[in-house]
Amino acid sequence: MEENKVSPAHCITLRDRQRGSVTGVRDIHSFNESEILLETDAGKLSVKGELLHVKHLDLEKGEAEIEGKIGSFVYLSKKSETKEESLLRRMFR
Repeated sequence: MEENKVSPAHCITLRDRQRGSVTGVRDIHSFNESEILLETDAGKLSVKGELLHVKHLDLEKGEAEIEGKIGSFVYLSKKSETKEESLLRRMFR
């Protein structure tokens, strides 16, 4: 019998700008102390701040917990992704 995985709806919860939880997470593309780039059910999500780190990650459940001084959550559009890629390509020629 095949098991159906039901991912929770995409949701962002922020507590005191110090702790955040994100559901509907598919993957983490990159992370460092100033930015975490997540692939979510709603598209790519950039979390920016200071001293950021991923406290908990469960891709099977689609959940991520983030700690640090969170400054912003920004969804990246297709156009901004293309611009970033072309800039990186130009830098490494």
